[in-house]
Amino acid sequence: MSASSPLAAYRQAVEQGGFASDAAQWRAADHLDHCFHALHRQQDGVTGQVPGVYLWGPVGRGKTWLMDAFHRRLDVPARRLHFHHFMRWVHRRQFQLRGTADPLMALARELGDEIRVLCLDELFVSDIADAMLLGRLLSAMFDHGVTMVCTSNQAPDQLYADGFNRDRFIPAIAAIERHTQVIELDGGQDHRLHPGKAHPRYWVKQPDRPSALAAVFESLRGDQRESHAPIELGHRSIPVVRRSERVLWSRYDDLCEQPLSALDFIVLADRFTHILLGEVPCLSQRGRGTEIARGTEDGVARIEAGERSLPKLSRQDDGVRRFIALVDECYDRCIPLYLEAEVGLSELYPHGYLAFPFRRALSRLQEMQLERFGIGPSADQWTTAQGDPE
Repeated sequence: MSASSPLAAYRQAVEQGGFASDAAQWRAADHLDHCFHALHRQQDGVTGQVPGVYLWGPVGRGKTWLMDAFHRRLDVPARRLHFHHFMRWVHRRQFQLRGTADPLMALARELGDEIRVLCLDELFVSDIADAMLLGRLLSAMFDHGVTMVCTSNQAPDQLYADGFNRDRFIPAIAAIERHTQVIELDGGQDHRLHPGKAHPRYWVKQPDRPSALAAVFESLRGDQRESHAPIELGHRSIPVVRRSERVLWSRYDDLCEQPLSALDFIVLADRFTHILLGEVPCLSQRGRGTEIARGTEDGVARIEAGERSLPKLSRQDDGVRRFIALVDECYDRCIPLYLEAEVGLSELYPHGYLAFPFRRALSRLQEMQLERFGIGPSADQWTTAQGDPE
């Protein structure tokens, strides 16, 4: 075990950094260590495909920390991206390669020529277009010698489990299972909840009292010029409460109840270093929900399997999906998200169709209430021996 290996980094974090020792994390660190050393032996002339590592488990189990510790210590060309960012790059490169005989295969060759390792955080497939692309892309990428290390809240065989035309995604699952070691990471505790110095960024709105976000905005903007002009996202004009050059104060309805996507929140995070979101309602279903229509993306697989008892969607769930995407983007980019809501944090979405992905958002919001969040730059960057490919 070298001093710069992932296993050594985890040992140091436990012995000197105050990390709680976790048997599942030790096991995952050991697998990452084997992958790490195999990659460097390959660089020294040892041939053969190096299997990657697929870390999955509930929120807060240290998956991202372990993957980033692996990535930072690599001495081979590598890229580390949140999955949303990776898919944005894939779609953009496909468009740029139009006219090529097979753009997807050209893209896989490009990856194989430029990098040896691809690290993906939060692999989660919900879009049919992404599902159809990934089967061929991952297989071709592995064929071109790229090793993948990734994190997810789901085991490979649970990805896109209820998705429309899931059979188109089966090759991606097979490729993941064939070319990575699948490691479940569940030590039984959410490590994001470990005590730390509090830094509240969540408030419950008090009736007939000014918004707590007003004082936060003034403190954060400093001497930056203030504006009330809308911002442009996805070719749409989005109203703001107040904004400065690097601080945005918006309302929940204006960001989460508009037809925006995760890609729009990437643009938002590129522009602002602090985001304030006010007038956040209780997000759980109020009143009667809506049955999933037969044949829609979420329900078709269950109908075909003979299931007639489908989950109910709330009219608010589209907004909740966007809220989750916003929290994910802010967390991954180390951007503090300040919220003022009708209810307490644990009451935001206690039940509903999106309870599983919301658990990740809740865990991340809870960590944002600690001073340690937001210290240091985001690790989510394209890192190669040649620099930024864009």
